[in-house]
Amino acid sequence: MDTACRPGRTRQRRPLPRLLGLFGLVGLGGLIGLVGLLAAVGPDAGTPARAAAASSMSAPSAPVVPWSWPVSVPHPVVQAFTAPEHPWSPGHRGIDVGTPAGSDVTAPDDGVVHFSGVVVDRPVLSMRHPDGVLSSLEPVVSDLVAGDPVVRGQVVGTVQAGHCPDVECVHLGARIDGEYVSPLLMLGLGRPSVLLPTRHRR
Repeated sequence: MDTACRPGRTRQRRPLPRLLGLFGLVGLGGLIGLVGLLAAVGPDAGTPARAAAASSMSAPSAPVVPWSWPVSVPHPVVQAFTAPEHPWSPGHRGIDVGTPAGSDVTAPDDGVVHFSGVVVDRPVLSMRHPDGVLSSLEPVVSDLVAGDPVVRGQVVGTVQAGHCPDVECVHLGARIDGEYVSPLLMLGLGRPSVLLPTRHRR
């Protein structure tokens, strides 16, 4: 009688010979080491390294040649950059630099005028620079128009009074690919400060 047709009997896989064969190839010490390695690596191995690499790729970096200050010395920072908790939250998206009203304002780097005009109730001048960088200055009155080329250190306008309540100042903003960053980073000072999530995703 064909044994394959006998009722109540099924063929079962026998993993033991395979394990013995593996044992013969690597030995007891190698097999124990392999099991320990797999346990230590785990399913999430490499995740911190990948996260660190992604973070370093997305983090803003300072320009090779830092910006020049848009006003003459001593140009004190009278209000620092404060990143908002959320894009719609209040914050101080730039720095206020002390300088008398009527002072000349210069382009921090080579670029092209992105916008020149009044926003709400204040004159604003913004310039687009290489690598997705945008600078903005306010309140600044300028005769330039969108599309005009500018060079580093070129006088692009004059400071108007009224931005800071206690001192005369000009507001300098910086964005990289649409993200607000501290202008001090672009000026070669300090570490990058950007809007980051406050909670880890689960």
